[in-house]
Amino acid sequence: MVRPKLSPPLASPDEIEQQFYEALQGGDIERLMAVWSDDEDISCVHPGGPRVIGAAAVRGSFESMFANGTINARPERVRRLQTHACAVHSVLEHIELMTPDGPQSAWVMATNVYVKAAQGWRLVAHHASPGAGREPQDDGEPAAVLH
Repeated sequence: MVRPKLSPPLASPDEIEQQFYEALQGGDIERLMAVWSDDEDISCVHPGGPRVIGAAAVRGSFESMFANGTINARPERVRRLQTHACAVHSVLEHIELMTPDGPQSAWVMATNVYVKAAQGWRLVAHHASPGAGREPQDDGEPAAVLH
């Protein structure tokens, strides 16, 4: 698979994350795939969906989503953990949807994992879980439901 190149290499996981969400909002599959690592073990889980592994499967999952329109997802309240070669972002995604009843809002909890390689920082995993219809609280209290 020929992969689009980002130039110059992006200097931080925050820049990769910004491009990821801009690509979602614009429905731009080429720009979206450009933020992912070339590693064939990349993985993605969409809310309520199965785990998909590899660039072709990840691309296909986003192409299916874009067939229904763009995704107005905005990252909010990002929590970051970073070493020199790996970063993990815990993100609350604010999703805005147009429905027959008018605009609706939802929240998705996502984890984005980035690694630093020769070509710069790249996304290696995106895992999103269904959230709530209202803004979740970040008050440090234990969740009412545990696995």
